[in-house]
Amino acid sequence: MTLRRLLLVVVGGMLGTAARLGVGLLVPSAGGFPLATLIANVVGALLISVLAARLPGSTDARVFLGTGVLGGFTTYSAFAVGTVELWADEPTTAAVYVLLTLGLGVAAAFTGLRIGRPRGKGAA
Repeated sequence: MTLRRLLLVVVGGMLGTAARLGVGLLVPSAGGFPLATLIANVVGALLISVLAARLPGSTDARVFLGTGVLGGFTTYSAFAVGTVELWADEPTTAAVYVLLTLGLGVAAAFTGLRIGRPRGKGAA
């Protein structure tokens, strides 16, 4: 059981990391602003929250998609390094990047939970 879950996270992580690289190749940096990282983190926050609302925490699908694929797709470390690098030359832009990442990420997570919440009889 544990080895299967580990393999699900490993394979999912490879796919998610490759997808993040793809975003980075498709979305160029705008004057040093890490736009691809911002996009990956905000989209990832939205998708992780939809997943959290839809799938129980212990399912293989959630381990593969949430921890693996979306865990590999989103990146706190690139966000942190990008912020520090940006701060050296453009502290105001770095502050905007932090506020955008956190604000849009929280808004995306809120939206994803609302989208993913099951609807039906008795749902508000």
